[in-house]
Amino acid sequence: MASRLFGKATPKAPAPTTADISQKLGASAEGIDGKIQKLETELARYTSQMKNMKDGPAKKQVQKRAMQILKQKKMYEAQRDRTQQQQFNMDQIGFTKDTLVDTKDTVNAMKAGLKDMKKEFKKMDLGKIEDLQDDMADMMEQAEEIQSTLGRSYAQDDVDDADLEAELAAMEDDPSLFFQAEESGEADYLSLPSTGTGEASATTATKEEALPSAQPA
Repeated sequence: MASRLFGKATPKAPAPTTADISQKLGASAEGIDGKIQKLETELARYTSQMKNMKDGPAKKQVQKRAMQILKQKKMYEAQRDRTQQQQFNMDQIGFTKDTLVDTKDTVNAMKAGLKDMKKEFKKMDLGKIEDLQDDMADMMEQAEEIQSTLGRSYAQDDVDDADLEAELAAMEDDPSLFFQAEESGEADYLSLPSTGTGEASATTATKEEALPSAQPA
């Protein structure tokens, strides 16, 4: 009354959503199922009663009542099926609607993301990025050179490869010379020739002179 006196319209109730209608239809289908179960219980009682009755007016009366209950049961089952189908249709509509909304949000998000990507890409200078990559490659090369320099050996290698080969050849010809010289502490392997040259003959002759001559018996 106060709203009418001051000219204010009564707020209109919001329209029901597909979820609201689906929930209402589901509750209706459950109520119909309850009625069907009651009719099935009553129908089972009548059919059991007819088994123990003889043919006659009484049995026909019970049979007539059972037929009526069966007819009601079929009617409720058809109504329940229609209600469940309507509920399924509403669920499908709601699902499709939600999918469309999600798709729209996804597309809008993709558009916004693409716009931001283009904006950020404009801030980048491809030439500067390439220069940065070149500078990084130069720095890595210089760092490798520094590491190689720091890893260089300070030992002086004054031994000639030819002298080493000569020593090795002498050891192969007469290993006993190497071991005898090593025991006496007078090893000078670099002076040993690698082949049977004049120096080798002179060395051998010197060693033979140091040996005592055999006296005849």
